[in-house]
Amino acid sequence: MTQTLNREEFAVLLETQEAPCLSIYQPTHRRYPENQQDPIRFRNLLKQAEESVRAKYSKAEADAVLEPLSSLLEDREFWNHTTEGLAIFSSPKLFRRFCLSQEPPELVILAKNFHVKPLLRILQSAERFQLLCVNRNSVRLFEGDPHNLEEVELAEAVPRSIPEALGTELTEEHHNVVAIGGMGAGSAVQHGYGGRKDEVQVDDERFFRAVDRAVWEHHSKPSGLPLLLATPAQHHRLFEHVSQNPFLLKEKIAIDAQTMTVEELRKRAWQVLKPQLHARNERMAKVFAEAKAKNMGSDDVREIARAVVESRVRTLAVDADQRIPGQINLSTGRVTMRKDPVGVDDLLDELAEMVLRQKGSVLVLPGSEMPVKTGAAATFRF
Repeated sequence: MTQTLNREEFAVLLETQEAPCLSIYQPTHRRYPENQQDPIRFRNLLKQAEESVRAKYSKAEADAVLEPLSSLLEDREFWNHTTEGLAIFSSPKLFRRFCLSQEPPELVILAKNFHVKPLLRILQSAERFQLLCVNRNSVRLFEGDPHNLEEVELAEAVPRSIPEALGTELTEEHHNVVAIGGMGAGSAVQHGYGGRKDEVQVDDERFFRAVDRAVWEHHSKPSGLPLLLATPAQHHRLFEHVSQNPFLLKEKIAIDAQTMTVEELRKRAWQVLKPQLHARNERMAKVFAEAKAKNMGSDDVREIARAVVESRVRTLAVDADQRIPGQINLSTGRVTMRKDPVGVDDLLDELAEMVLRQKGSVLVLPGSEMPVKTGAAATFRF
């Protein structure tokens, strides 16, 4: 099973693992015939991985790590449904695979812990969001950013329609709903008066409550992403009234998503979200400026590195458009800068990973939204 990349899964990867830990990243393709080359490239990476593992570990240890990879190579259904990239992590007691919305570098890394830096800028991007599309006959969830929008496989607990959610408790009036021609299922009108209409509204409320609760528990809470609602206008107030999801945004899209393509949904969502995210980043910049004025924040990478080693960083913003080649001494926090970036860690990614391991907050912002030009801005705990 392909896992969904979210905060909970990322936290698992950050935990100390039983060695050997094998991390594989590969660019992949969505469509035929380009995707036919993906299993071939993976076979080559697998061969490289096998040589590394068997050279350093026992047969039993190597087999435990390599067996799931060999099985994946033969999974034709998986290779027919890839995206822009693939990330795979295998250790004796853990196996995870993620399809990525952005192309990663091609890497095979054997170490005592998983190599997660390529995931940081995807997962921690401040521009990521989820889009919940709801009408009485359909529930769909998407996740994306300004450039891509992908449908998310709903957890089994999320009802897909009002009949599925209410079953035998569904008011019979819902079976007498007709759609206005050309306007889609979400634009239905109800035939019935007085109490019957009230019963139908009660059904809607119970349905929305069930959807909201399941989406919060199985999607919003694990991802931590802002949630934008797209539903016909007549449902906005009711859904907002019943919702207990703290990630649900006040802004809504008044549409029946069944009538729109994914690309149209992405454009509409980003029109709504762009000004709000810009305002949030401005608030963050203000908080950082106030912290820095009180010596409780810094935009100096060397000072931030020392603070990270001392577990003093509360929040860290890094520039998505910058790379700073260098290394950090994990004992002293001393930074050594490098001119040649080849084969050298990116300090910004290194700092972000360390802050996350310490349960701090990390945001990856586009350069235009960063409050500083140095590539990093941090606020301190003390």
